[in-house]
Amino acid sequence: MQKYSVNQHLIETLLTWVKSGEIAIPEIQRPFVWDSSKVRDLMDSLYQGFPVGYVIAWRNPNVRLKDGSMSEGKKILIDGQQRVTALTAALLGEYVIDKTYQRVKIKIAFNPILEKFEVQNPAILKDHTWIPNIAEAVSGEISILKLVRNYLAVNPEADEDLVERAFTNLINIPKKQIGIIELSHDLDIETVTEIFIRINSKGVVLSQADFAMSKIASNTEYQGNVLRKAIDYFCHLAISPEFYKHIVDNDPEFAKTEFFAKMQWLKSENEDLYDPEYTDLIRVAFTSQFNRGRLSDLVSLLSGRNFETRSFEDSIAEQSFEKLKQGVFNFINETHFKRFIMIIKSAGFISPKLIRSQNALNFAYILYLKLRELGVNSVHIESYVKRWFVYSVLTGRYSGSPESVFDFDIKQIHNRPFDEYLKEKEEGELSEAFWNASLPQSLDTSVASSPYFNVFLASQVKANDRGFLSKDVLVGDLISLRGDIHHLFPRDFLKKNGLDRGKYNQIANYVYMQSEINIKVGNKPPKEYFELVTSQIASDNRLVSGLASQEELLANLKANCVPAEIMTMGLEDYQDFLVMRRKLMAQKIKDYYFSL
Repeated sequence: MQKYSVNQHLIETLLTWVKSGEIAIPEIQRPFVWDSSKVRDLMDSLYQGFPVGYVIAWRNPNVRLKDGSMSEGKKILIDGQQRVTALTAALLGEYVIDKTYQRVKIKIAFNPILEKFEVQNPAILKDHTWIPNIAEAVSGEISILKLVRNYLAVNPEADEDLVERAFTNLINIPKKQIGIIELSHDLDIETVTEIFIRINSKGVVLSQADFAMSKIASNTEYQGNVLRKAIDYFCHLAISPEFYKHIVDNDPEFAKTEFFAKMQWLKSENEDLYDPEYTDLIRVAFTSQFNRGRLSDLVSLLSGRNFETRSFEDSIAEQSFEKLKQGVFNFINETHFKRFIMIIKSAGFISPKLIRSQNALNFAYILYLKLRELGVNSVHIESYVKRWFVYSVLTGRYSGSPESVFDFDIKQIHNRPFDEYLKEKEEGELSEAFWNASLPQSLDTSVASSPYFNVFLASQVKANDRGFLSKDVLVGDLISLRGDIHHLFPRDFLKKNGLDRGKYNQIANYVYMQSEINIKVGNKPPKEYFELVTSQIASDNRLVSGLASQEELLANLKANCVPAEIMTMGLEDYQDFLVMRRKLMAQKIKDYYFSL
């Protein structure tokens, strides 16, 4: 039995479906990732009659309504979203949200003499040979006769027949056909995903989050369209608080909703530690509320899927939308969000550059919301969230595709005491072998963004450690104020002696140091610059470092996990130094972890 149909439709028909909501494309309200040149190229391809690929849509499953009848779902666009958004922008003149969350129009210009498209720019606006915005020409409000006449009035030297032919082809772009593959309504999400992968020539795996957003946006019966806006707007506001005015001015209906009331606190919020994208918000809201980790399950539940009978029921769809709504409310709640950020910061992760795993951060928030729901003591929640987050980072628990691990973890957390589960994972993955062998080996890397190095820095922040050779300036200050990472064995010194980048850029050779101290250290090997430091301490002449005594110096070395032996080391000792420091760093991370 054929699972899909393939039909050619006029572009204007497709755009009519978009405007009427027959096809759901929530991405119009999210950042448009194509640059303007790609929109220009799409217009040129259509003008030339070149193929522009197929659009793939899936009609929502039929759901049995309360009166016993079957609903007929809208089409969900699962491939071709950027192309369709580009068409609405260029041909209909619709606004899009750019990468900086600004509401902009993409204006494509056309030169009928050259039969060439270009992105509108100041030079084109001054050049009468160009039509500055094709949306005005293809709108149908200006006849072809008037269009040609107006153009020839300012370009009298142009060939009338050529101009007329070019304009005719231009305004007929909406009459060009585009292929639409419509997948059968009785297909489940798993099958739809498989079909998508096989049809798509690039083999790009379908984003389940995009799929979920399309499903949410296509629902009006349970206010899914409003819920979709809430998700998008929160993510916009988290990055650009000034977007608040845009919502008030351009979407007054949404501004009256409970959702908007719950997110107004973002208008004056500049915290950037956790700026969630819509994928993050959906994942956290769904997993914490449904005790499931696979977003394909969310699409099925929002469609009314009964997993036991394999039928679709309106009551399940209604309940699922209500639960998701509650999950979103929990996510955007000011108290919850700020409390969670405070917990992560209290673990030493004070800057987004220390957080390289968004999935680990997402699940930490899931854990926070879930433990609150389960009535766990707030003091315990704080400790559990911090420890689980660091454990996740150290073990790479949510690297790659996280869904199956999310699903497993949330079910365990829901069904058993969390302290038992945490202890089980620690005993299995954070054994003495991990701390004494595996972690030091993991610190043998030149990647400055290493999660292990980030955890080490977080441990320093939490301990209020001073920067290397600093008397008062904290590591946390150096990180927050965009201080620099410097080399304990100076980079130029090692390069001069024949070491390559992979050797001298070892993270065990990295330390946060004030720039002015680093300049004074210069290119000297450690035994030379430490002679200078110690002699200045003895003479109370603190030109290199503010440290006032040998005791302060040794304490500073200890805080930065720098072996005291470094004070007499030269080039021949570099490899031994790296081994020694890795062990010290691993021990500090261990002590830090169990203090959380």
